[in-house]
Amino acid sequence: MKYIFEVRIKEGFTAEEYADAWVRASQLIQRAPGAMGTELLQKIGDENTLIAIATWHSKIERDAMQSRHTAEIDRIIQSVAPFVGIRLLGEYEDFRKVDSSFADSKR
Repeated sequence: MKYIFEVRIKEGFTAEEYADAWVRASQLIQRAPGAMGTELLQKIGDENTLIAIATWHSKIERDAMQSRHTAEIDRIIQSVAPFVGIRLLGEYEDFRKVDSSFADSKR
């Protein structure tokens, strides 16, 4: 499943500053059972808008991690909270996927 949220950087803060904290928190979160990676995307033409996409084996495992945040993860998140707006876009199940190898097999 994918856990997707939008980050809006407030004036006086930078996407790089947020990304530094995001990496530190993500490295800890990715140790949790079921974590399968995460990525941070920056909107083209708007450097203050980011999308984070975390991939989890299941919603149950993602929810379990959320309920067991360590103090260090909470500290990192709280350190940037005043400088960003976060909006959950949703939790999504894998539905369909076509990768580039499909295109190669049809040539």
